[in-house]
Amino acid sequence: VQLQASGGGLVQAGGSLRLSCAASGRAFSNYDMGWFRQAPGKEREFVAGITGSGSVTYSADSVKGRFTISRHNAKNTLYLQMYSLKPEDTAVYYCARSSRPYYSPVKPSDFGSWGQGTLVTVSS
Repeated sequence: VQLQASGGGLVQAGGSLRLSCAASGRAFSNYDMGWFRQAPGKEREFVAGITGSGSVTYSADSVKGRFTISRHNAKNTLYLQMYSLKPEDTAVYYCARSSRPYYSPVKPSDFGSWGQGTLVTVSS
């Protein structure tokens, strides 16, 4: 599978952005998906995840209430809607796919495919 993330850019604090991740291949709906981010000088961290059907989502405490993960299985696309952005949200954002179908990842190594990343910069 290939994952292509897009939608990053420069935004002022308090603004919003929507990231997209287009997936190639079949059986997109069989895989849980997630978003991660990596800020300069920091380790990659989990942001949000969603089950294959889209019925269950979960997110990091740092983005709860501000970011929403969703997916459109017919379009093979994953989204991350980000509101009330803060300078500390500045990072490269990566989409990722679970390493196997019908499996909910519990750690980053459970994600087997990664996109190339899209840069989000939030100015104060």
